[in-house]
Amino acid sequence: MDYSKVPNNETIEKTICELKNHRIDVILVDTKEQALKEILKNVPASSKIMNGSSTTLIQIGFSDLLKSGNHKWKNLHEDILKESDRSKQSDLRRKSITEADYFLCSVNAITEDGKLVAVDASGSRVGALPFAAKNVLIIAGANKIVPNIEGAFDRIKNYVINLENERAMKVYGVKSSLNKWIIIEKESAPNRIKLILVKESLGF
Repeated sequence: MDYSKVPNNETIEKTICELKNHRIDVILVDTKEQALKEILKNVPASSKIMNGSSTTLIQIGFSDLLKSGNHKWKNLHEDILKESDRSKQSDLRRKSITEADYFLCSVNAITEDGKLVAVDASGSRVGALPFAAKNVLIIAGANKIVPNIEGAFDRIKNYVINLENERAMKVYGVKSSLNKWIIIEKESAPNRIKLILVKESLGF
């Protein structure tokens, strides 16, 4: 199966309908440039923000925007990067998830019946999704849509981990691992999770 392929419009619309039924708000855009504009529209000025590691956020230009400092938010990630002590850095990461007004990240799979699936080695991203973060803004390419939860597992185990291992080796010098999983089947808090779904192949 080609996991980088964007599905047809019918599949995308069906998935959006199911996500909304599961109380996950969805904004559909055509391009990565539009995705970045939606972040700017949906995260109010002066908000405290935190983000999980994400190839998608890099691809849409969000990471470069943060690095430039030319934005309207309080970026909690800056304080983490300034801390050289590994133990204190971990404490700051934990604190940032609950302190942030908005947590931004991607997911590894989206099922046609409205589930979000994500997995981390450390859990620094997935820990925010179920409850810890006040507001969650997820950005994902439509190529991450799969038929069902079994398809999500296949996508992650046979495709995502290979690309993530390549990335981790370049950045950290070690391979990644599928240690901590989260499945969002339904959100109980209204308007807490919003997905910006992009009709392009983004991330992995």
